[in-house]
Formats: sequence, C-alpha cells, structure tokens
Amino acid sequence: MEQNTGTVVIAGASGFIGRRLAADLAADGHPVVTIGRSGADVDWSDDDAVRRAVDGADLVINLAGKSVNCRYTTRNRDEILRSRVDTTRQLRDAIAASATPPRLWLNASTATIYRYSLDRPMTENGGELGTGFSSDVARTWEAEFFDGDLPGTRRAALRMSIVLGDGPATTLLLRLARLGLGGPQFDGWWFAHRRYRGIGPSPSGDGTPKRYRSRGRQKFSWVHIDDVVGAVRFIRDTESVAGPVNVTAPNPTDNRSLMQTLRRVVRAPFGLPAFRWMLEPAMFVLRTEPELVLKSRWVLPGTLTASGYEFRWPTFPPAAADVAGRPRS
Repeated sequence: MEQNTGTVVIAGASGFIGRRLAADLAADGHPVVTIGRSGADVDWSDDDAVRRAVDGADLVINLAGKSVNCRYTTRNRDEILRSRVDTTRQLRDAIAASATPPRLWLNASTATIYRYSLDRPMTENGGELGTGFSSDVARTWEAEFFDGDLPGTRRAALRMSIVLGDGPATTLLLRLARLGLGGPQFDGWWFAHRRYRGIGPSPSGDGTPKRYRSRGRQKFSWVHIDDVVGAVRFIRDTESVAGPVNVTAPNPTDNRSLMQTLRRVVRAPFGLPAFRWMLEPAMFVLRTEPELVLKSRWVLPGTLTASGYEFRWPTFPPAAADVAGRPRS
C-alpha cells in the first residue's frame, strides 16, 4: 500500500507516548501539528484554531488527559475524567464542523475498562466491562468519543494496557526492582476507603475496594511503546479496523513472573514480597495507587491479531530487557 503522508494532528503530545508518536510519524513523512496547554502548536483554549488544525488533516490522535499516576483524591478523580471527556468533545465538535474532516480519528482509551480477571482473557468482542472509578472513566470517555455522526471519519478507541517505555509505570516498576522490592505483590486487608468509587453520569459499583486472593498470580497485560507506534501505523493503513481496539501484547505475564523478569534485567540479587498493608503506605509516599500491581489485567489484542498485525515485542522478557537498557529522560 502506498504510504499516506497527510497531516497528523496529535492532541496531548507532551507525554512519552505522544512524543514518540510525533517523532516517528514525522519520520514517516507526515507533517505533525500538536494541540496542548503549553508548548504546542495549537492551544486548547482557542476553539477556532483547533477546528482549523483538524480541518483537512489526514489523521487525528487524541492522547490528552491528566496522568493516572497520582493519588485518587476527589480533585484528581474529577480532573482525570474531565480532562479526557472535555478534550474529546472539543475534538469531536471540531471534526463535525470541518469542511474536510480527517479520514481517521484515534482516541486513547484504557484496558482498565475491563473487569478484574483471573478466569479468562478479555477481548473486544467477549470482554466484560468492570465497575468502579477506572472502568467508569473509560466508559464515559469512549461514550463521548463515539457519540454523534461523523460520516467522513473512521474512529478507533485505543484500549491501551500498561505501556513499557520511558513512562511512569515502567519507571516505577524498575525502581521497585532495583530497590530490592521486586518480589510478588499480594492483595489483602487494608482500611476501607472510597477512592475507587464510581464516577461520571452513571457511577458503577458500591464504592467498596475489592480484595482478591490472587497470591501474586494477578495477570499483567502490557505493550511495548514500539508496538503502540506499530499499531497506530497499522490502523492508519487498515481501513477495516474501527471501534474499540485492544492495544496490548498477545502474551500477558503475571505478577510473579513480571517481578522475576524485572529483577533479572536490572540484576537485582533479591526481591522482597509485598502485601497490600505494605504497598498502601509505600504508594502513598510515591503519590500513586497500588492498582498498578494489584489489579489483574488479562486483555488480549483480538482485533489487531485477527486483522494481521504482527507484534515486534510479543513476549515480556525481551521487551523488558529492551526498555530497561534504553536511556531514560
């Protein structure tokens, strides 16, 4: 197929995924225009400029949204949801008003839309959506994205799992391994709280944190940053791909294997196991949530695999070794 080199608009390009996409798509020959709050070509505060940016573009990629690498305080919870929904709505309105709308709009989403799963993997066709904060954010986000009629624009929601690369999740996991805390993580008792309660127009769940006896076997779905870029290029060039798309490697690992691999790649001689009662205060100090290592994410890339995408990094050990050996910003 002849490569398309039309303009690409990337919203929320300041994060590590956005920076990498901007660089690689520019290398493909695409002129790249960024939308953001500061340092971007177009500012979110200027609706007309946003419309002009997307009008005539070939591809729009929206990655905007407050990082979930934070404590889920009421203020942060509200901003996580608002920043995703508002920017998605603004882009949809801009595309609807365009004389020449983009042929493809990719919007970030998250694999945490699916329920905690130890019994079977989740795919786009057979997966069950979860309840509570993270799943509610994803459902509301995708509902805004797919709302309305955009007849000239194909839409795909990128349900990304944890991305291995120069980002906060990888940095935290490698740091735990290097500090000797790279043993398995076990769920268990902790004081009741309501940080994971539902949110949005139809909050789900009862607000009670769930506890699972996963014994360190909770699944860990992941994807290498190279395959995030590869999936974007593949969807760009494959007209049949639309709707929700799981962007996750075809071979998830589990928590025990994850931490064992990380210990090996950073040459840590040991890794202490950690129970929730240890993780909760540690994650409070780090200003993040233990959900990263305690939730069982078992998600497979059904649409990408069925459509013929070949992953550069299909298995975890070589992918982890690669990102651990790369310079970190």
